[in-house]
Amino acid sequence: MYRFLLSSKWTGWFLLAVLGAAVCVALANWQLDRRGQARDAVSAVETNYERDPVPFETMRGTFASYDPAHEWTPVVLHGTYDEAGQRIVRNRPLNGQPGYEVLVPLRLDSGEAVIIDRGWLPIGNRETGRPDEIPAAPGGEVTVIARIKEGEASIQRGAPEGQLASIQLTEYAAELDYPVLTGSYGLMAAESPAPAAAPVALPKPAVDEGPHLSYAMQWFAFGLLLFVGYGYAARQQALAATAGEEEDTGFHEANPAPRPGRPRRARRRATAEEEEDAVLDAQGSRTDGSVLGDRG
Repeated sequence: MYRFLLSSKWTGWFLLAVLGAAVCVALANWQLDRRGQARDAVSAVETNYERDPVPFETMRGTFASYDPAHEWTPVVLHGTYDEAGQRIVRNRPLNGQPGYEVLVPLRLDSGEAVIIDRGWLPIGNRETGRPDEIPAAPGGEVTVIARIKEGEASIQRGAPEGQLASIQLTEYAAELDYPVLTGSYGLMAAESPAPAAAPVALPKPAVDEGPHLSYAMQWFAFGLLLFVGYGYAARQQALAATAGEEEDTGFHEANPAPRPGRPRRARRRATAEEEEDAVLDAQGSRTDGSVLGDRG
């Protein structure tokens, strides 16, 4: 009944279903990996964001080489801002509004520097591609509480002088003439003395792992449906073949083929003697008839 599944056509369909299912499983696993990353990020926010600030000496290693377990941890730093090394980062939207983020190196008493993200500014109205005003950082010795953040990847896109395309710490450090820790940077939480004006503080990240689990389940379901569809098509093919056979059988039973007739036996050819007797009999009959007629 299902011998047709061994044909090259149906074998090809089966291999195509296997390939499609493999792709669906790969995409599902990719979504599960992204969910794992999102869960780690959520866990870091829940664990570190509201914890008590720790001294810089405790987290210096993380600023030198990023450790995801310490992301969002508040750190207390002491130093002076290098306003000459200040940069703004382009294309940084906040609540759907385009803008910039302000980066300033904080030079520590040890001679090293940590990059501090002081906050967000909207795009300007007076000059295209620049904010209208950048609030000045406090001068002199300052105490900064900043949360640890990982640097960003390089973007193959240029930026005007005094601006950066992304928070790529190694490229930023290359523009400065003193040592900078490039493993992580600090996201401003508070600074003392407080300035008269400051960029907008960036909000706490959303604690949401996203729809990755739902997407993964959908991809697994799509992979399963490929085999369900293959099985359904095979079943329909088998039913159609069975119905065709039954229709042919019913037609032949309702219209049987005519039986061949019995062959007629060939008539034996009369012999010469039989032919002569037949002639004499005929002549006798005529003679008898004549006599009877005369008698009448």
